Amino acid sequence: MNMKSEKEKLIDWIRMVDDETIIEKLKLVKDSNAENGWWEELSDAEIASIERGLADAKAGRIIPHEEVKKRYEKWL
Repeated sequence: MNMKSEKEKLIDWIRMVDDETIIEKLKLVKDSNAENGWWEELSDAEIASIERGLADAKAGRIIPHEEVKKRYEKWL
């Protein structure tokens, strides 16, 4: 992943965001303290779910984004 390119993409996307809810969430991320970050605020169930997802990804049990989009395009 090219970090500079990803940052530019995010900046461009943020410039286009008009949804107040998204802006508020982005502000929360920006304002969060790294030492007391979001991970510590997660429940045990949320942490377990994330860890299961990471294990699935590491084991190759994933569905490509394009395939998911095709499956659910009628609802998007």
